[in-house]
Amino acid sequence: MNALSIILVTLLAGLGAGLGTGFAGMSAAAVITPILVTFLKIDPYQAVGIALASDVLASAVSAFTYYKNKNIDIKNGLLMMTFVLIFTLVGSYVSSLVSSNTMGNFSVFMTMLLGIKFIVKPVMTTKEAMLSVSKKKRMIQSIIFGTLIGFICGFVGAGGGMMMLLILTSVLGYELKCAVGTSVFIMTFTALTGSISHFAIAGVPNWYILILCMLFTFIFARIAAKIANKADAKTLNRMTGIILLILGIVVITFNICQF
Repeated sequence: MNALSIILVTLLAGLGAGLGTGFAGMSAAAVITPILVTFLKIDPYQAVGIALASDVLASAVSAFTYYKNKNIDIKNGLLMMTFVLIFTLVGSYVSSLVSSNTMGNFSVFMTMLLGIKFIVKPVMTTKEAMLSVSKKKRMIQSIIFGTLIGFICGFVGAGGGMMMLLILTSVLGYELKCAVGTSVFIMTFTALTGSISHFAIAGVPNWYILILCMLFTFIFARIAAKIANKADAKTLNRMTGIILLILGIVVITFNICQF
């Protein structure tokens, strides 16, 4: 494949991944992995590593934008992040022992269902209601679900961000912007841990593809995060839902193309 084709493919991957990260706090692997596997014929395990590496800068710039707008719960996020990080390593190792066809499929339908949920039943929780939850209850929930999310993130790369957003909004009762902000804050570190683990096990992938994916994902994540922080709750729910639904359909389409 020539250089122009690689640029177009990575641009498409970065566009979808960046918008998903900035708007919904999802992992870039949900979009980047199937695109790289389908069009560039990259090994699925290495593709997840590239996607996680792309997630690092994209999540970091998104988290910074949400932080500037006071939409991150750092204190409770750090506890969850500790367990997410530990079990991301465990999940990453286990995924290296599993058939590559198994990887990534878990998150596809979850992405679509979550998108439909935000459209049909928006998260309208206020920050006041969010802060009224018992600290002890939230701590226990953070540990339990942090463990689950970390394993999923390391195993399939794509499921962690979606699981985190679902848990933060539906179980821990977070307001949507704070949920997304906290999610990308945590994903910055889980993506870093996951990518290092993947590269250590499978080796460093094509640098050209890696850099392009990281650059395009970073640019579109920054744009999406800025727009999301200026939107009202109802509009943000709809935007997030539509993007997740579209990304889910796109990923399914790419998976079908492989066959």
